[in-house]
Amino acid sequence: MSDSDTFIDETPDLHKPVNVDSELKKWLVNYVGDKVKPKDDEITVEMVIKVMAEEFPEFLLVIAEENFIRGYRQALEDVEEGERLAREERKAANAWIY
Repeated sequence: MSDSDTFIDETPDLHKPVNVDSELKKWLVNYVGDKVKPKDDEITVEMVIKVMAEEFPEFLLVIAEENFIRGYRQALEDVEEGERLAREERKAANAWIY
């Protein structure tokens, strides 16, 4: 897979240029620009992520881990809620039959 290939389920925001609206973003965009040297001088979120992964992986790892844990918890809550609704629906259906 090449860098230009896009997964169907990835966010299109990865490929949008970063809007420099703070001092931190200005610094980071300049830093990434110096590293990546894009032909069009536009820095995307994907470029920032790649540079961060190379130079500060523990930062991204913490974010990824937190995101995974939150998603996993939400999935468990969704399953529990689905099971509860299914039980209620079965009870209601059984009460209607008898």
